[in-house]
Amino acid sequence: MKLLHVDGSILGPHSVSRTVSAAIVDRLRAQHPGLDVIYRDLAGAQPNATNTPDVQHDVELGRQVLEEFLAADIVVIGAPLYNFTLSSQLKAWIDRILVAGVTFRYGPTGAEGLAGGKRVIAVVSRGGLYGPGTPAAAAEHAETYLRTVLAFIGITAPEVIVAEGIALGPEARERALAGALDAAAALKAA
Repeated sequence: MKLLHVDGSILGPHSVSRTVSAAIVDRLRAQHPGLDVIYRDLAGAQPNATNTPDVQHDVELGRQVLEEFLAADIVVIGAPLYNFTLSSQLKAWIDRILVAGVTFRYGPTGAEGLAGGKRVIAVVSRGGLYGPGTPAAAAEHAETYLRTVLAFIGITAPEVIVAEGIALGPEARERALAGALDAAAALKAA
């Protein structure tokens, strides 16, 4: 029997998810003595921020991405729904702009966004139908995630344009695209 153990936390020995996932694997190993365990540490490639040129480049890119975001008055985000959520590239961008003490902070009443005052326009494209009232609505985690993340950093009224049903055939794609372009043309100037 094979088991794949995946850890994604960057907190090393301070990680709760790593501690608990390791305990689960230990328990399963005890229950299944011949268990073949493959371990994948998704954060292990970056044990510190100065160990390789690639990591140094990634740290510099993160700084640039954050500076671009902070300097912008208007942010337009293209957000395709891939596998029920954002693309991994967009998620990585979000991880680079969610910086404690810069775009949010925790106070006595919880999280407080520090990046409000920006106009954010998000374009969400979806192959199927995931809008409110559809059978798949509960599986949509791109628009909902974006709204949550933006509110967390103080952007509470993003403008969202949705083009959905684009994988349901050429006519549906053209209708979705035309509707989204009409919505884009109707955006207020300021």
